[in-house]
Amino acid sequence: MSLETYATMAQEYVLKLFQRATPLRIDYAAALNPQQLAAVQAPAGPMLVIAGAGSGKTRTLTYRVAWLIEHGVPPDRILLMTFTNKAAREMLRRVEHLLGGEAGRVWGGTFHHVGNRILRRHARLLGYGNDYTILDREDAGDLINACLADARIDTTKERFPKGDVLAEVFSLVVNTERPLGEVLGQQYPYFSHLAGQIAEVQRTYAQRKLKTNAMDYDDLLVNWLRLMREHTDVRDLYQRRFQHVLVDEYQDTNRLQADLVDTLAAQHRNVMVVGDDSQSIFSWRGANFRNIITFPQRYAGARIFKIETNYRSVPQILAVANEAIRANVHQFPKELRAVRKSGPKPWLLSCMDDDQQAQFVAQRILELRDEGCRLNDIAVLYRSHFHCLEVQMELARRNIPFIVTSGLRFFEQAHIKDVAAFLRFAINPGDELAFKRVARLLPGIGGKTADKLWAAVAAGQTLAALTAGVPAKARPAWQQLTATMDELREETVRNRPSEMIRRVVECLYDDYLKAHYTNYTSRLEDLNQLQSFAQRFATTEAFLSELSLMTNLEVEDETAPAMEDEEYLRLSTVHQAKGQEWTAVFVISLAEGLFPSAKSLAQPDGEEEERRLFYVAVTRAKDELYLSFPLVRRSSTGQETLQKPSRFIGEIPPGLLEVLKLNMDYGHY
Repeated sequence: MSLETYATMAQEYVLKLFQRATPLRIDYAAALNPQQLAAVQAPAGPMLVIAGAGSGKTRTLTYRVAWLIEHGVPPDRILLMTFTNKAAREMLRRVEHLLGGEAGRVWGGTFHHVGNRILRRHARLLGYGNDYTILDREDAGDLINACLADARIDTTKERFPKGDVLAEVFSLVVNTERPLGEVLGQQYPYFSHLAGQIAEVQRTYAQRKLKTNAMDYDDLLVNWLRLMREHTDVRDLYQRRFQHVLVDEYQDTNRLQADLVDTLAAQHRNVMVVGDDSQSIFSWRGANFRNIITFPQRYAGARIFKIETNYRSVPQILAVANEAIRANVHQFPKELRAVRKSGPKPWLLSCMDDDQQAQFVAQRILELRDEGCRLNDIAVLYRSHFHCLEVQMELARRNIPFIVTSGLRFFEQAHIKDVAAFLRFAINPGDELAFKRVARLLPGIGGKTADKLWAAVAAGQTLAALTAGVPAKARPAWQQLTATMDELREETVRNRPSEMIRRVVECLYDDYLKAHYTNYTSRLEDLNQLQSFAQRFATTEAFLSELSLMTNLEVEDETAPAMEDEEYLRLSTVHQAKGQEWTAVFVISLAEGLFPSAKSLAQPDGEEEERRLFYVAVTRAKDELYLSFPLVRRSSTGQETLQKPSRFIGEIPPGLLEVLKLNMDYGHY
């Protein structure tokens, strides 16, 4: 009789964990407000915590973990999933501060980190080796391009999506759990007629990943869920292990992530999800607003807690925030309440055009600085990057230092990924992409030559045996590559990622940097920093896993310069500003078609998501908030058109805003 058959016949016997009676170390009532306390001390079972902006969401989650541990739940039976490494580290650090070292045994991290941790143990059940390589988005695009080449699709005859575009399409298919044809039809209609060929490339891509023992970022979730669904013993193991599942920022989960949570909690139903439906703003990358809205229907009897006390903003800003979101139909109604003393009303001003708007922003920022507000405590927020071009120009004219939240993160830079490729190929000789990236760094070796060399390596030839077959100009470097790889694979070096990086740079890559980059010194400093970062890892596989995960999209700012002692103004899209706060905030270009964006309004539920985006922008401000819009905007042809103020401004009662009228001082002539 099979184990599954026995399971259907089993009678339940409740095993109660023994715990010596010990007094609680934490005074929860003193540390939490009544709404937080109710959520933290709630009995086991499904719980939805609606945590308003600035209400102490992280504090609530932290104390819930501590409460569970103090009441007998073993730390390694608690799973805490977040969306950024930074958030996971911060919460576990806080629990450790409350309880000591016990928190170190809690399973905590992003969905992808937890998936990777589980798959490292069970990947063989799915046909992978447990030492699989993780492909970041650029790697995935490269491998898809290789699949396009294999399929012999002539992209010169007809426009065909490149590898990076297809990587995005395939990712949306996975994260929204929608058919490929539907994704193409709704978001890439200009490629719909190519659906058959794209589907074939998708199948080839999946086969190549399996053959080369590689998973892309989405596979960490897809294969984790597949593992749970296809292998009942594994599913039972983790359903038993995780007695309590806690999820942060639940409003940002996609369908795949919600399915994982539901699967893990299917037996015990001890799941606590925390989020703010009013801050669900990432549908464009697969987040499913319905996950949080339908939670009470999926979990019958779920308790709903609301945390509405705001510790961030003055009452006048919260009054605007409450009105800003009121028109949304699909929401859990809430009313943010301030604990801070009264402050100024938010300011509303109409500007003649984008230039005048920029002049106001720059002048008022300098005034705020004179009033004692540091530039670091001021932000300019906008719906789309192009809205801030005039502001950037005006700031530069007035020598106001600023940074724009955009661009490559540290781990996404080419020289970092080049060095990582050496390590990846040393650890996994079947890593086709790593080999080709390394080979193309050598003089005289392009894409076609790299393909031929890889075919020989895949057939079993050694690097040394291929020396005669490489272009003459590449042979000295190829010999050096061969010697370097031999060194990297030595037992005394193989699991010392910091030492491996040092040898790659000294033996090969330093000369490449000098020959190809004008900023050689700064790039070498980056690699020295990478070498230092690698010292914290016990194995090279762990280091490479972390590196790959950190190059993928997370709502986390790793790029801000280390300027703690310097001042700089922050310019940011509202999406990238989520989770942050500033003393003074300028929300610009609040005009119809800009904010809300015309493109988003054309989508189902688009207006409500745009309104949530406006709500997020408003709630970033602590003391002062400025809302502005240009009356006239120039088109790409230079034509001026009149603009209407955003509908979101019209939804705020006039008495909540202080209207500013701009007068120009042209000086004396």
